[in-house]
Amino acid sequence: MTSKSSSDKKPIGVIGAGNFGSVVANLLSRQHKVLLYARDEKVVQRILETRENRGYKLNSRVTPTHDLKHLAESCEVIFPIVPSAHFRSMMQKLSPHLHPFHILIHGTKGLDITLPKGETIETVGKLSRDQVKTMSEVIREESVVVRVGCLAGPNLSKELAERHPAATVIASPFNEVISLGQKLLRSDQFQVYGNNELVGVELAGVLKNIIAIASGALSGMGYGENAKGLLISRGVVEMIHVGKALGGNVKAFLGVAGIGDLVTTSNSTLSRNFQIGYKLAKGKTLQEIVNSMDEIAEGVNTVRIVKKCADYYKLRAPITSMLYKVLFEDLTVEQALTYLMRYPLNVDIDFLD
Repeated sequence: MTSKSSSDKKPIGVIGAGNFGSVVANLLSRQHKVLLYARDEKVVQRILETRENRGYKLNSRVTPTHDLKHLAESCEVIFPIVPSAHFRSMMQKLSPHLHPFHILIHGTKGLDITLPKGETIETVGKLSRDQVKTMSEVIREESVVVRVGCLAGPNLSKELAERHPAATVIASPFNEVISLGQKLLRSDQFQVYGNNELVGVELAGVLKNIIAIASGALSGMGYGENAKGLLISRGVVEMIHVGKALGGNVKAFLGVAGIGDLVTTSNSTLSRNFQIGYKLAKGKTLQEIVNSMDEIAEGVNTVRIVKKCADYYKLRAPITSMLYKVLFEDLTVEQALTYLMRYPLNVDIDFLD
């Protein structure tokens, strides 16, 4: 590995020129040169010509590229921020150019699944943990990289771009990765916490998207804060039960990357997952909603995956189960809410035993 002084001069890599990737590139560019990878060469050309992407003005220290090999050879620290559906294929293209000295800190809130031959997510009945991977697990499976972390928390791109006060979490089993992430990202407006529970933090970021869809549906139906408070509190309990079954630590769900992110995305019209629930409640079909969005909302696929994991592990996950029926089995939002209000629960907190 190169010396600290020379590695400090190297650019930082960001893979994925979506909303969040563009904003993270700008955050990093305050102190470092940044290489921003875009899959589409037209996006690279447009950034070069306009210095803008997705409505965000990019710092002059951000250089767009379409060359993963060049990015990996130029950068020791890389932030992959691409949708989970494309994450493994991206890693397979990146992997030949990676070495053990690289550090990867991903910013993707989704899950990767491995299915038996001939099966699809629609046809497979249940999913075990062996078939479901977080993005850090995908990085380790597909590359020689050892030092892996994730960027998680209530990170709404528009607010970060406008420099509103915010916080995030760098999770990694390696304190070196956490310290590096804090050094690269922290500012007066942006607090960066550390957490060693990598898988738990990843799962918290994934599972909260389910509750955010449900919260959007409540708002779309015109219900108020009591209903939302009930949903969020029961949502935390459901997230923890599912997260524990999938290998997460309870503590990971109680901090900024868990409850902090959950409250933010469950209350914000800027959240894509919130918008899906809201539009469903207003009578739009899932297909209509997905077609109208400029980026993937991870929560839709997460509902599919987590429902099938809950079935495999015989977990009680009523919010996920009802959302699955709304999204994929033509249950109405009103019917789902009626079921949830009648669901027999007598214990408020049952995950601290």
